[in-house]
Amino acid sequence: MKVSPKIYKYQNLNTLAARLHDDLSQQDICAVLLYAFNRTGKTRLSMAFKEKGKKKKSPDTLYYNAFTEDLFTWNNDLEHDKDRYLKINEQSKFFNGFGGLSLEDRIHSHLERYTELDFFIDYDKWVVSFSRNINNPKYNPQNPNNIEPEKVKVENIKISRGEENIFIFSVFLAICELVIEGHDAYKWVKYIYIDDPISSLDENNAITIATDLASLIKKDINDNGKHKKKYVISSHHSLFYNVIYNELRSIKSKTYLLYRTQSETFRLQANDDTPFFHHIDELCRLKECVEKYRSTEHLDERILQSNILKAHHFNTMRAIFEKTAIFFGRDDFAYCIEDFADKDLYARAVNIMSHGKYSIYAPKGLMRENAELFVKLFDLFVEKYKFELPEVFKNN
Repeated sequence: MKVSPKIYKYQNLNTLAARLHDDLSQQDICAVLLYAFNRTGKTRLSMAFKEKGKKKKSPDTLYYNAFTEDLFTWNNDLEHDKDRYLKINEQSKFFNGFGGLSLEDRIHSHLERYTELDFFIDYDKWVVSFSRNINNPKYNPQNPNNIEPEKVKVENIKISRGEENIFIFSVFLAICELVIEGHDAYKWVKYIYIDDPISSLDENNAITIATDLASLIKKDINDNGKHKKKYVISSHHSLFYNVIYNELRSIKSKTYLLYRTQSETFRLQANDDTPFFHHIDELCRLKECVEKYRSTEHLDERILQSNILKAHHFNTMRAIFEKTAIFFGRDDFAYCIEDFADKDLYARAVNIMSHGKYSIYAPKGLMRENAELFVKLFDLFVEKYKFELPEVFKNN
């Protein structure tokens, strides 16, 4: 008999942050893992968690999120186009022990796992410059008199957004090592909060970052299972989440699916397996609209147009069709509806409605005829593919 998971409801991010603190206050709990789709409020939750600690005597949370990335800003030398560097905001408590501990070796030990990139930190100016070895076009291995080196170093280069994020996260991991080792500059840290550390990265790097992060946390646990710090890790990336979940199976942790309802409240569902993909979230939202439409069919057409099914919902439906078709190795969303009796009508409707200039910020309601067509197509699709929709999305 399948037992429905427990769902916890919270009115705002502050009460949700308090719940995370309560979970971590349990002596045997080392980490909380959160899976949530984009636009759920993960970054704001990390800040609410940090602020809860600051309301006590002093800050207690070292965090990595979008604000951490903003502590590093580029000077691109637009005038001369040659002296490019990354400026460090030395005013942040994040860099308390940065200058005096010479972290280059620690940072490089992480960075080299992801990219062939060298860097130099100027602690007087608080800037980072990057260099890279590239193939020397003058090098000729066929020429016995060749004196040119095979590689040449290019200095002061502008690195990609992905490499920049990897570098910043490598800095963060190096600082976390200092925290775990108990360096005086980071004695204040009780919690380490990591939110979505894999933006702009491919899936190979997502796996590597997840395993590196798990290894770091495991270093914090002694042979008796005791840990010095507590951890919160949140992500919208299903592969990253699944890897970190499996890597941390040996430690005591809590795992949740986090969802924000249409009424701007929040729900946590215990989640002990691979998280749901984004198209499941979108499918749940379409189901909400369809069920609301059915329950209010007695209302006049004006209300139906303005409040329930919108033209942009056809865009969402098409996106789900596209993902489903790709999963089955097909190159056209029409594969999903090819065995429906009115497949040509449905395909034409999806094409026409999804090519219109419909904004989710100024939504336009569907006429009753198109709304009925949408509902029929939705019902046929979910009946054919039988998606299992998570409990957390029901009864919002």
